[in-house]
Amino acid sequence: MKNRPRQGTGRFDVAYWLMKTEPDVFSINDLKKQGQAHWDGVRNFQARNFMKSEMKKGDIILFYHSSAEVIGVAGLARVCREAYPDFTAWDKKSDTYDPRSSKENPLWVMVDVEFVEKFPHLVTLEEIKSSPQSEGMILIKRGRLSVQPVEKRHFDWICRIGRSQKGREKKLS
Repeated sequence: MKNRPRQGTGRFDVAYWLMKTEPDVFSINDLKKQGQAHWDGVRNFQARNFMKSEMKKGDIILFYHSSAEVIGVAGLARVCREAYPDFTAWDKKSDTYDPRSSKENPLWVMVDVEFVEKFPHLVTLEEIKSSPQSEGMILIKRGRLSVQPVEKRHFDWICRIGRSQKGREKKLS
């Protein structure tokens, strides 16, 4: 994989994302078992635009379980195929069917993702919201957005918590 310059940075970087899924539909365990899967069904224009225009192969994803008893970041995935038309939008039997989209004029896109890591500790939304380290996260500002960019500092912080056995980082005295 070649790194590529990020717009306006003049640097070659990987970007970080948070992508939400309902674990009873598709969980981190499902991705681990399958190895890779397409991320379909995104029906928000801003989320679609992130996937279509900014998400690149090799970008790293915080895999977020939503609409569950306990919600939060369950692990990591990686983009392994860049945006292409979401064929579930054309399937009348699909829950995400959209009559405005067609093979000739696709309205929605999906990316393929591969499993990277399941965290020993689910980083809960409550933990994220209660920490001053989360300041500026889109997750806090625009909680319903299903695909969103994440700053490296937030990504690193969430990974530290998720990889710890006890969860929340101990405060230094």
